[in-house]
Amino acid sequence: MQNGSLLAAVDLGSNSFRLEIGRLEHGQIRRTEYIKETVRQGSGLDASRNLTQEAMQRGWDCLARFAERLAGFRRSQVRAVATQTLREARNRDAFLAQAHRTLGFPIDVISGTEEARLIYQGVAHLLPQSDEQRLVVDIGGRSTELILGQHVDANLMASYRVGSVAWSMRYFPQGALTHEAFDEAELAAQAVLEEALDAYERDRWEVAYGSSGTIGAVADIVAAAGGPAGLITREDLDRLRAELVASGHVDKVRLPSLKDDRRPVIGGGLSVLRAVFDTLQIDSMQAAQGALRHGVLYDMLDREQPVTDMRSTTVKRLCAKFDADAAQAARVAAAACTLLRQLRHADDDQVLARHERKLSWAAQLHEIGSTVSHSDYHKHGAYILDNTDAPGFAAHELHRLGQLVLGHRGKLRKLDIDFGDEPFVHQLACIRLAVILCHARRDPELRGLQLSGGDRSMTLKLPAAWSAKHPQSAWLLREEAAAWQKTPWAFELG
Repeated sequence: MQNGSLLAAVDLGSNSFRLEIGRLEHGQIRRTEYIKETVRQGSGLDASRNLTQEAMQRGWDCLARFAERLAGFRRSQVRAVATQTLREARNRDAFLAQAHRTLGFPIDVISGTEEARLIYQGVAHLLPQSDEQRLVVDIGGRSTELILGQHVDANLMASYRVGSVAWSMRYFPQGALTHEAFDEAELAAQAVLEEALDAYERDRWEVAYGSSGTIGAVADIVAAAGGPAGLITREDLDRLRAELVASGHVDKVRLPSLKDDRRPVIGGGLSVLRAVFDTLQIDSMQAAQGALRHGVLYDMLDREQPVTDMRSTTVKRLCAKFDADAAQAARVAAAACTLLRQLRHADDDQVLARHERKLSWAAQLHEIGSTVSHSDYHKHGAYILDNTDAPGFAAHELHRLGQLVLGHRGKLRKLDIDFGDEPFVHQLACIRLAVILCHARRDPELRGLQLSGGDRSMTLKLPAAWSAKHPQSAWLLREEAAAWQKTPWAFELG
């Protein structure tokens, strides 16, 4: 990424949608524009966990306004992420399809642990350098993330289904603010957070930081009342609860610096924050400037290089965890990428590099299911990828990797893919061919092999004596050509 480049992050949160635009200046990202809209999509989930039409429309309308600002941005400059509400929504695909068309960029639904990792990245990059052990807390609309880390490295991440919007709807449904409602809400939040007691015990961190909406709003209220800027103490939370109860109802709350869009969810947000303080024995917390959207921006920079791309680290960890044959994985990856370069030689270098990296990850992971059982190991591998926590990856990225792992052998029609997605089909063909060429688990003979493509067609040209020298491979390639006949694509041997 060149110095001076613009980058944009879109955060589809449960309470607010945010657009952060920054300019890269010598490794740092300087804000050029920030837009926040209160969409409160988290309150639009019905009893069946479907987003209502009204909630979806609010989201689409907001994204249409963001799209106008992002006109002219390339795909490599923008990343949009969605969090807990869209993790929960059963009809999220319907929302996301229209959202993608409206925004003009794909939207990644990220896991709770990935959200936590990115939050920590955002907070850490905007803090002064320090060796301190940090606890970072982010209370969102429908989830709360807890992270332990040092420097820019998140060491422990967790996401809990408790948040300001969800708790306000459940325990303050009519807006009444009573001691009884706060007591019940805080006890319920503590019950959800109870499993964090051992992992986040007090001697594992030195300074607590709070990120984003609820904590920022509370810090502003405390500062407006004469407290130190950016600092929240247990006493501050006690005073704030007393003031809210004295008001009696959210409509009657008159606190300096409390914005109107935060008023309806202040009861739920405060009860969760108090539960976090109690559960983790926090005496004071500093409000941080960084948040999820900042983490997304810095992660975009990290993704530029394989050595800093968290996804590469995750792939290595999964290979080690499931005891994949590293030598065979490397052989298959090298062969697959060689074929892909032949097939997609017309691609822009950066685009081709991204396709190669993802194909290489699939090749490295293609045998991880063997730990479960050698029979149908490709199915086990795909299941693992669809159901694992994988830092750096969005859900759809893992699913695509899983489909490459599932599809590296066997029938093609079983795959949940769009055969009109040419780059993916090319990746699929290359990993299947690489597995065939490496079937003897030794370095394959690739000299003279040439893979080319046309309109929904691929041709692998073999040297004159190659088939006679490699009869088993030649037979497997003929079987492969037959397998592609049952798809919209043609694969031929030349």
